[in-house]
Amino acid sequence: MGALFDNYLIVDWSAANAPKTGKDSIWIALSDGADLQWIKNSPTRNEAMELIARVCRETLNNGKRVFAGFDFAFGYPVGSALKLTGDAGWKAVWSMLERRIVDCDDNRNNSYELAAVMNRTAFSDLPEGPFWGHPHQHTGRYPGLQPTKPTSFPTREFRHAERAAKGAKSVWQLAYNGTVGRQAMMGMAHLERLRAEFDGAAGVWPFQTCFTEDLSKPICIAEIYPSLFPVTEQPGEVRDAAQVRTLATQFAELDAADLLRPLLSRPADMGDEEADAVLTEEGWIVGAGHRRLQPSSSEDTFDYQRDPAEIYTQSFATIENEVNLSAYSPPMARVVTRLVHACGMTDIVDDLAFSDGAAEDGLVALQSNCNIYCDVEMVKAGIITSALPADCSLVCTLNDPRAAELGKRTLTTRSAAAVELWDDLDGAICVIGNAPTALFRLLERIDEGAGVPALIVGIPVGFVGAVESKQALAENPRGSRYFTVHGRRGGSAMASSVVNALSGQLR
Repeated sequence: MGALFDNYLIVDWSAANAPKTGKDSIWIALSDGADLQWIKNSPTRNEAMELIARVCRETLNNGKRVFAGFDFAFGYPVGSALKLTGDAGWKAVWSMLERRIVDCDDNRNNSYELAAVMNRTAFSDLPEGPFWGHPHQHTGRYPGLQPTKPTSFPTREFRHAERAAKGAKSVWQLAYNGTVGRQAMMGMAHLERLRAEFDGAAGVWPFQTCFTEDLSKPICIAEIYPSLFPVTEQPGEVRDAAQVRTLATQFAELDAADLLRPLLSRPADMGDEEADAVLTEEGWIVGAGHRRLQPSSSEDTFDYQRDPAEIYTQSFATIENEVNLSAYSPPMARVVTRLVHACGMTDIVDDLAFSDGAAEDGLVALQSNCNIYCDVEMVKAGIITSALPADCSLVCTLNDPRAAELGKRTLTTRSAAAVELWDDLDGAICVIGNAPTALFRLLERIDEGAGVPALIVGIPVGFVGAVESKQALAENPRGSRYFTVHGRRGGSAMASSVVNALSGQLR
């Protein structure tokens, strides 16, 4: 289906009361899907949020999409919102915290004081408020906020998400080892400001996306829990830095492998009552409830590889072992490798056909910021936009209303009619992975003088016309470089993999 996002921003949050770097401070990592771009250690929350907002603005300005993961809770156990705000919903909680949290430029904040006030007011019907924990030297400073865990809670101690992600702490706890309560309290306040700044462009997962029902917003704000993922620390590396570095690259790899959407989906065993609590008030943790991420145990049904990086390593090692890549130029060897990886069939190399210099000329075309024309949306979606030069244009005209009208008028397929709308064919890259009629029509348009593409990736799949259209391309590419797979095999994933293999070499 193609990657959901272009950029991956991972934030390890902090509730420090003074500017702080190093261990237990704010770490932020950004990956663009192909490479880790940077890791930064912000000393204050306000500085961190300025950086995060800048990344979101740049992403939008470039017409791209960003997944922003934050490691703090996005809500309280179901039933708490009504007590805290008088309104049963997550938005009311975020709005209330945004109004009442004071977080200064030097990290001084009023989180303990606010928790004490909420204990005394919102939960005055209880013998002890649910918020608990403060530094021992602050005894007596916050009336209503006790240093020890209360004996009961207004609704529940843990959200459903904490129960699914074993080891996660309660959002009511504000101090001591592993505390998350103050991070969540200040984090929700800051995210409400971020959400307001990008109103209409940002969607909070899963509240506003209903898990994966609507991921259309270009900014996806989600709750993460780094302990769900395997993290490898480099020598001397701060663990927080290792976590954001690892997750920024792992989320990109999962997305490229079409595995991020399943992690954002509703867990299969989540009941309707639990789902209602999660979507209206509590929030959820990306990956929680999906056994695929859990460490292997005697209870696991299957023993299989879970590490995305290792999956890639083993996959490409298999290809190198089973395919004689020395028969190709280095740029074409990368294309062949990616194509085999996309379809999982090493024998497909027997059906490959391409012009001398096809990969090399394709690279030149990309560097020249060429137009890239796609026969179907699946091909377009499969191309990793973050790896393309900024001024390359991805174009698919299949859903243009003019294509349907033209197809009816000329008694041809909509795919073939859509090719009529491809302008500036000279120097372009044309990628056809679905419709043989689109490839036939492209060749006819070149004959008619519409221009000569720099590269034609012609890999339509099917039983009618697929073999013949690819044979026609190979026999006479009309002055273009070409790449095809003879026979019935082909498809959108294979076609887009050729472009991804080329754009990946630009780096």
